[in-house]
Amino acid sequence: MRLNEIEFSDAQPVEGYGPGFFRVGGEPMQGPLCLTPQGTMAWGGLSDRDTLIALAGQVDVLFVGTGSEMALLPQSLQDPLEDAGLGIEVMNSPAACRTYNVLLSEGRRVALAALPV
Repeated sequence: MRLNEIEFSDAQPVEGYGPGFFRVGGEPMQGPLCLTPQGTMAWGGLSDRDTLIALAGQVDVLFVGTGSEMALLPQSLQDPLEDAGLGIEVMNSPAACRTYNVLLSEGRRVALAALPV
């Protein structure tokens, strides 16, 4: 089997996660985060829709990780994201991190907004 090293350009993959944190770029980040093609930033959680709406036109798909369990997005978040033209995929945070990393490694225009487990 041939192994190839994955290159992520400027975007950072999620290297790990645990109770209350994510590890990105070798550094632990506490609380919710948002990873975009432009970099990593804190995210205010499900009530912070402005951070995510700003991604419209920059990404094709936004993965939203809802913590350790899958949960529906509040309509007050989902409706504005859809109105902005963002493709949204909601799943638990571990699955969202894995899916984001895979599509990022393929060079796709993706972003991740995730609540910690």
